[in-house]
Amino acid sequence: MIVEKDIARLSIGSYVVAIVKQQGTHQLKHQGWVRNLRIIEKLIELGVERVSIDTSKVLPKESEKVDDSSDSQDKEFKKEPTTEADKFLQKSKKADIQLDEKKSASNRSSKTTNENRVKSLKHAKSLFNEAKQIQKQIFDDILIGRQVDLQAVRDITKQTTKTIFDNPDALACIINIRAKDDYLLEHSASVSILITIFSRYLKLDKQLSEELAIGAFLHDVGKIKIPDAILSKPGKLTESEFETMKTHVNHSVQIITETPGISNLSLSVAASHHEKLDGSGYPQGLRSNNISQYGRMITICDIYDALTADRVYKNGLAQVKSFSILLKMAEKNMLDSSLVNQFIKCMGVYPVGSLVKLKSNKLAVVEERNADDPIRPKVKTFYNVSQNHFIGSKEINLADDNNEQIVKGVRANEFNLDMNKIFEFLVMDG
Repeated sequence: MIVEKDIARLSIGSYVVAIVKQQGTHQLKHQGWVRNLRIIEKLIELGVERVSIDTSKVLPKESEKVDDSSDSQDKEFKKEPTTEADKFLQKSKKADIQLDEKKSASNRSSKTTNENRVKSLKHAKSLFNEAKQIQKQIFDDILIGRQVDLQAVRDITKQTTKTIFDNPDALACIINIRAKDDYLLEHSASVSILITIFSRYLKLDKQLSEELAIGAFLHDVGKIKIPDAILSKPGKLTESEFETMKTHVNHSVQIITETPGISNLSLSVAASHHEKLDGSGYPQGLRSNNISQYGRMITICDIYDALTADRVYKNGLAQVKSFSILLKMAEKNMLDSSLVNQFIKCMGVYPVGSLVKLKSNKLAVVEERNADDPIRPKVKTFYNVSQNHFIGSKEINLADDNNEQIVKGVRANEFNLDMNKIFEFLVMDG
């Protein structure tokens, strides 16, 4: 007689005919006896909840006694099969063992990848914090008339350059998930990282990239000379205030020029970060032919970071929106069109560390780009928008998942989330 049983009530010796209810999509290709607990456990792992059994079929008496120890199961595998059902079960058990071994290897590999990713993120966060501290010291030194400690700048940019040339994703992630803190300190460090990532993408020499990174690291030091009332004004600057603000570039050039050991390339890059190809930039109003490739690069990096960064009085824009603004500026001949397009390809349509909202109404952080499918990166979910709470994270390669897709790029503040908490959650979860 055929009867149904919940999987929890399934016993050794039962003859399983079919799966009646399950969470997954497992298909029972063959009917057969449940010869040991391992088979029941396997069905549970596969999400099977209820099966139908044939009560008229009973396992032979000599096989009913089953020792569930591994030694006993090993001996059972070695017994010669006596029936077609036995042959199936023996084959099934061996296949299960092989599958388990593959899963274990895959889990070990995944665990190692997660551990390495978390280690890289922690190292990148440490470098970014150190860069901010060096920025702070530079500003303090300038205020008391002391020269910039170029060696400290060289040391930190050398470390970030090495990290980026080995693997740019960790530092790219950190600058994208940073929280509101001190924009002035973070901006210079971020632009330095961005121009290094861009340099690597363009296959520029590593030593050249370090000099560009130094120039970017120091490009805004002159802002310490700007009155705080103007520098931190939440609203739009008046024409007079904006003229004062623009002088920060001249202050930066003077300070960098007086720094012993600085290269002409680093100085030139810092001096060019507000120049535009159409001549509308400052302080010199240079036009296209007079702005080097490196000057064009830092302008793009500077604008991108300013657009995406959160400030006390302004929330940053999503990365995709910022890219559209860069493209519009390129259309107006303010920025180098070719370099803007290459910068977007370099960062990825959805940059590593950016937040996205998925079709499933979950938030995810972009963990890795898919070079062959840039709009379907690898992501890690962490928040359920419908229920307004953090969830157990899940890694998804959107290029392989037809049921999930990105709805749009988002910012943490749209959901009243703190980026520091998101970072901590991802690190702890990893």
